[in-house]
Amino acid sequence: MAIFKNEQKHPFYRPLWRRIAIVVTVALWLLFELYQQNSGLWIAIAGGMLVYAVYTFLITWPKDQPGDDVTPPG
Repeated sequence: MAIFKNEQKHPFYRPLWRRIAIVVTVALWLLFELYQQNSGLWIAIAGGMLVYAVYTFLITWPKDQPGDDVTPPG
């Protein structure tokens, strides 16, 4: 899908720890919304973002990129 290509090219998302931190943060947000049970809209938004983040940053992330675990200098 074309919408997933931009994130995978940006150097900010290259380190694995950042991608995992994003996924964990969105998962915690979803758990918070489920705990509060105030609005189904926010649960749906957080759930959709979690699915997007897992798919983009973990499932379809190119495995052959050098420096996935290294932060670029600068």
